[in-house]
Amino acid sequence: MDETEQQKKPELSATVAWQSRDFRFYSAARTLGIMGAEAQAVGVAWQVYQITHSALALGYTGLALFLPGLFFVLPAGHVADRYDRRTIIMTCYSVQAVATALLLWLALPSVHHGPVSIWVIYAILFLIGTGRCFSGPAASALVPTLVPKEHFVNAVTWGATVYQVANATGPMFGGILFTVAIGKLFGGRFAAFNGAPLVYCFTIVCLLCFLALISVVKPRGAGEKKAFTLGTMLAGLRYVMSTRLLLGSISLDLFAVLLGGATSLLPIFASEVLHSGPNGLGLLRAMPSLGALVVSMSLLAVPIKRRAGRTMLSCVGIFGAATVVFGLSRNIWLSCVALLILGAADMASVVVRSSILQLATPPEMRGRVSSVNWLFIGASNEFGEYESGLTAHWWGAVRAVVIGGVASLAVTGLWSVFFPALRHADALTAEDLIEVEKQFASTEPIR
Repeated sequence: MDETEQQKKPELSATVAWQSRDFRFYSAARTLGIMGAEAQAVGVAWQVYQITHSALALGYTGLALFLPGLFFVLPAGHVADRYDRRTIIMTCYSVQAVATALLLWLALPSVHHGPVSIWVIYAILFLIGTGRCFSGPAASALVPTLVPKEHFVNAVTWGATVYQVANATGPMFGGILFTVAIGKLFGGRFAAFNGAPLVYCFTIVCLLCFLALISVVKPRGAGEKKAFTLGTMLAGLRYVMSTRLLLGSISLDLFAVLLGGATSLLPIFASEVLHSGPNGLGLLRAMPSLGALVVSMSLLAVPIKRRAGRTMLSCVGIFGAATVVFGLSRNIWLSCVALLILGAADMASVVVRSSILQLATPPEMRGRVSSVNWLFIGASNEFGEYESGLTAHWWGAVRAVVIGGVASLAVTGLWSVFFPALRHADALTAEDLIEVEKQFASTEPIR
């Protein structure tokens, strides 16, 4: 598309995606679901650390959530393309609600006597990870069916904003609820719910509200009806590997966050480095999302129109630098600022990557391509937590975070050389991405 044609197109309202009824219901459901999951993450992390006082044990919580994605990535994508995506999402979140109820049962001392086995918690987290593995690709592939094509980038930006709002408030709720002495409010009648049990109750309520809201969403279009074969399952992986823009953007996020992620180590920093306790943990976990929220609101007012690829690379570099500052900080407010910048930089790269993912993928393959992306995201987040826990076990938490941040900076430089298509991606439109892919692809370009 040339400059004249772009100038003729009318400017879209910053809130155009909200004109869709289904997008509104889906966004409300997603907000509650993420808030519940993030609050639960605070409860699980603090509970596990209280039981074990081990960085490696914290890392295993991420590994338990990641392994289902590794095992089921191909069938999850195929299921998202073949069956009703809303039904898949509701089934998976029902499984997660049951799993959270099990965590609640384990955390109630009046019901479950004796010490809690950490391996039982890992098994429940594996069940939650399985639900997320199948719901993630279905949800990603569902979004383009909720809004008109021309509103999609706006919907992606709003979706990222919704995610960050929930991601910021969820940990704060988790940290506050973990420290609320609810037993004192009711004459000691509910003292057993102090700490993690109250957090898990909040998560269950959020998940039930999610199910109620998602049940009224009516997406356009049906899933692709192809036989369940190895060839159809591998199609998404082949497509990503042959499309330089997709491979570059997804793998950049994978390695940068895998190496530079410090989220799983926040309980250690809150407890032993910054000495701020559960409230400090909730504050630290909220900071990246608050930074991301500021950037997402800015992008709604002034969307990325040019130099999208270079913007993504620059922001990943800032992410790595902020990680180094956080690792070296001994002041909670400096740590909060570093995490704020880290989240802001990550947000801009997420919008670019998410837009490339959907705009560069044919509609009939979005489920399978999204499942590959979901595996990469899981690797960078949940497996990244394991990697952080393992390196902290070897070198200590501070060294692990600092070395990881330096490695993220190195990855940014290498990817700018290895993936010139990503560096030259300009406007976030299907037409522009097609031209860039044709120019730099070593194999079949985007269809």
